[in-house]
Formats: sequence, C-alpha cells, structure tokens
Amino acid sequence: MTRLPDVWGATSEEVRRDYPADGLLTGRTRAMTRAVPVAAPPALAYRWLCQIAVAPYSYDLIDNRGRRSPRTLSPGADVLEVGQLMQIFRLTSFEPGHHWTGVTTPAAARLFGPVAVTYAAEPAAQEPPEAGRSRMVCRLVCEVEGAVARLRAPLLAWGDLVMMRKELLTLKRLAERDASRAPS
Repeated sequence: MTRLPDVWGATSEEVRRDYPADGLLTGRTRAMTRAVPVAAPPALAYRWLCQIAVAPYSYDLIDNRGRRSPRTLSPGADVLEVGQLMQIFRLTSFEPGHHWTGVTTPAAARLFGPVAVTYAAEPAAQEPPEAGRSRMVCRLVCEVEGAVARLRAPLLAWGDLVMMRKELLTLKRLAERDASRAPS
C-alpha cells in the first residue's frame, strides 16, 4: 500500500493497526506509517531498531555529523529505560523484543513540532514463525492543530519519508546480513 507521503511500504492492516504512538498527542493528529519486510526473525529486527539509541542509520552526512552509523550491534543498546534518549525522541514505553515508543524532546519539538513515534518488529503475516521473517514498522504521529502545525505537517511527512526510508532500508540490510551469518 502506498499513499505518499503518509504511507510507504506498509500493508493496509499495518496502517489500520493501533500503535502506542497513536495515543500520545492531544488534539488533531496526522499519522504516517512506513514499513519494510525483513528476512530476519523479529527478535533480530527489534535488536536493530534499538540501535537507533546509538545512531540514526539514515543519511549519516546529514543527521550524524558525517560519522558512520555502526554496522555491528552495540552491546546493551536493546536494554531500554523509559526516559532514555533515542536520537530526537524520549522513550515513553517499550515491549522488549517487539516495539519502542517515544515523543520528541523539547529541542526537537521546536523544530518538528510535537511528534510521537513507535518502531516495531512484527512477525511476517501469513508465514510460520520458523520462517525467520519479519517486518519493521514505524508509526509517526504529528500534531496538526493550528496554522503553523498544518503548514509543518506536509513538510515533516515528505522529509521523514526520505529519511525514514533510508533508515529502515539500512536497518533491514544489517538485520538480514546478521541473520544470514547466524548458525542454522
């Protein structure tokens, strides 16, 4: 299902599903859902989603001051705590092995407005768990109350689409690489 810029790579079910980010902002909101299939088990996909605590995994020149995001899992990056910083988000909740959710820090909210996000590693639908396949899904929710927010939302949607697409494809590639190296 593709309805750019709000949906990229997500199935109709993933777009309709509720995520923890959906209920974190007050007032009118706009939801964006991005997803990629991953030839790796959900636990490994989740582990790579937790790497966002370490680096952004998007365009490193733009959003990581030119430093390359690590290409190996950082020990302890999946040990999460509510309140922890995950790039521009402050962690509000998580379910180990499945998802983490956060809201923009005050500094990020000044630039992007109030934004909530959930990153989830889901089992691939219509496949048995032993198939070792999953989906990385990201739900981004922004406020659209007021004139400034209504103007900012489309810019955020398109900008996030570019950055999130790169981030999810990079994390997918790294998870698949690690899954192919794992002993059978």
